Amino acid sequence: MKYVPLNKELYINNRHQFIKQMKPNSLAVFNANDIMPTNADGTMIFRQNNDLLSLSGIDQEESILVLFRDFYDKSFAEVLFLKETNENIAIWEGHKLSKEEATDISGIQNIAWVQNFESVFNTLMAEAENIYLNTNEHIRAVVDVETRDRRFIDWCKSRYPLHNYQRSAPIMHDVRAIKSQHEIDAMQIACDITEKGFKRVAQFVKSGVMEYEIEAEYLHEFVRNRSRGFAYTPIIASGYSACVLHYIENNQECKDGDILLMDVGAEYANYNADMTRSIPVNGRFTDRQKAVYNAVLKVKREATKMLRPGNVIPEYHKEVGKIMEKELIALGLIDKTDIKNQDPKNPAYKKYFMHGTSHHIGLDVHDVPNIYQEMKEGMVFTVEPGIYIREESLGIRLENDVVITKDGTFDLMRNIPIEADEIEELMNN
Repeated sequence: MKYVPLNKELYINNRHQFIKQMKPNSLAVFNANDIMPTNADGTMIFRQNNDLLSLSGIDQEESILVLFRDFYDKSFAEVLFLKETNENIAIWEGHKLSKEEATDISGIQNIAWVQNFESVFNTLMAEAENIYLNTNEHIRAVVDVETRDRRFIDWCKSRYPLHNYQRSAPIMHDVRAIKSQHEIDAMQIACDITEKGFKRVAQFVKSGVMEYEIEAEYLHEFVRNRSRGFAYTPIIASGYSACVLHYIENNQECKDGDILLMDVGAEYANYNADMTRSIPVNGRFTDRQKAVYNAVLKVKREATKMLRPGNVIPEYHKEVGKIMEKELIALGLIDKTDIKNQDPKNPAYKKYFMHGTSHHIGLDVHDVPNIYQEMKEGMVFTVEPGIYIREESLGIRLENDVVITKDGTFDLMRNIPIEADEIEELMNN
């Protein structure tokens, strides 16, 4: 890993929060993600299961965490199983965690080798009544592959059919909803790296540059600042492509007069940034582009004020829609007749603003906490309104990441230029 490990107190506290919500005489198991194959002997880059990472800080494949607070031998209240290294693995794959290193990272004292898992697990299961198993239960999840968690559920239920099985996901959603200061600090680093990338790119962009060249500039800046790279597949969309919400081809030439929409973010310590900026390829907004840009910026500012404790995302989105409605009228894109005749389930403003304004962000870019849960101090959200005018080949979206505080919000991207005049000055400096 390129990043500096976070403070183990984060993981100790997260395990404590999870265990508090378990039923008595319960055991919980968390598995690392698979190493996914490509072809021949190729593999994809390993990405740790974020629930296991949240509870242990262990960023290594083939790891298993077991929690059993009520077991009579308290040394087994927390057991972390790791892949045991050897000389051959060290030569071909490099360093693997020692037991001492794993304790230093996680705060877990009982570290065992993964080949001993079944034996230890069988002993623990003999005394457990309830078994908490993990699945990906995000509201937008599409899981078409058989994950390690899925295989473990099948194996466990087949071998131990008479235990009471429970869901870990709802508890993990709660544990991960409120970010600690350690997590916010990591997200701030991810946002600061994103800032460096944006400022580099803003002075690189000009007519004739290819979108993939811009992507390469971001990646260079991210990696040289200890990021693994992009938090998600970047959107570098010029001209009409900026009206395609999930455009990721990034293969077109940036042309004079176009707006370039860039939805990118760096990752740091597995925590993510999610930024969108829309800039003029030639360094100057036209009057029309600036009018649309400032409308989006106004909606973003008003939406940010509404991110406060007690609000709920579905209601928040409805109120943001009303603000966007007024801006679209002022831009001449819709009128009062459109509003009068609109379908309440598909308001007129959605012709030009089709997506939501905010989502949780953290270890996952679209993080796991429940969208129907009231907003609370310490939650981190994106704010990302946009206006997409396909008939004008003009798409503008602006996005920052903010922390809900007791008195309002704290903008993790406060130092990334966003005013139209700031953008022009940066590009022409």
